Amino acid sequence: MIKRVRFHGRGGQGMKTASRIVGTASFLEEFFVQDCPLYGAERRGAPMVAFTRLSKEPIFERGIITSPDINMIADETLLGDKSANVFQGTWEGTITIVNTHYPASHVRNVYGVVGEIVTLDITEIALNVIGESVLSSTAAAVVCKLTGMITESSLEKAVIKELSSINLKKELIEKNLQAALTCFDRIPETHPHYFEPIKEDKMDEIVKLEYADPRIGTPSVYAKGNTRLKKTGNWRLFRPVIDHEKCSRCRTCFVYCPHSCISIDEGDYPQIDYENCKGCLTCFYECPKKVISKDHEVRAW
Repeated sequence: MIKRVRFHGRGGQGMKTASRIVGTASFLEEFFVQDCPLYGAERRGAPMVAFTRLSKEPIFERGIITSPDINMIADETLLGDKSANVFQGTWEGTITIVNTHYPASHVRNVYGVVGEIVTLDITEIALNVIGESVLSSTAAAVVCKLTGMITESSLEKAVIKELSSINLKKELIEKNLQAALTCFDRIPETHPHYFEPIKEDKMDEIVKLEYADPRIGTPSVYAKGNTRLKKTGNWRLFRPVIDHEKCSRCRTCFVYCPHSCISIDEGDYPQIDYENCKGCLTCFYECPKKVISKDHEVRAW
């Protein structure tokens, strides 16, 4: 039987690494494993998805996971994003994990989720333990626990191996490991529906790809862009706030903003476009006078 795991997140949150950690932990438990990410243009905050399969038998499936057994949603703002479509293919046996401080009942009532729901604020755990909202180790830990087949020991070894491979400093690896084990312990082991998928495996149909004339897809490639219509402010976890009374109007924040979300008003003061500011905090770090603060966003839906 194959366990199919799908990770939904935003670029920079660490879901690609989370899928690799789960894959490595599964391999250490002597499973056959696949893991791969899927994203378009690589930009911070853009929706992305990653996939992990594990099985005691060789895995002959390939490609995206359309019907997950475990569905990790690492950013709650994706819940209402139709383009992300995070609930696609979920079924009665799917365990959907949502990174939020809201209870599972609230998520079900608002979005009508099919299957089991687990909620845990892994962002808060990451901020408290690691000091940053990077969720690779915390998301992976929750998924490992919910498979019912991956031990804490294998999770620990996988976190160390994968984070070492991206040259993370030893102290950061230790903090990530602590956060991962905290999340692993937060998920109860005795829930009646966690580990028993009710849908039988079936052989997927082999699809033979036929030739398609390039003119079929060309109109969509050259279609008018809609980037300006996509308000990216809801991707933000921290909001930069400028103290204009102390601001020297040096324009450093204006120059360094990588997304052109800071403009200069008639009084020569910088103004932040919060509808599109992603909260990268470049302005916060670059301000020479340190008159920009960062405020934690309060999300309500």
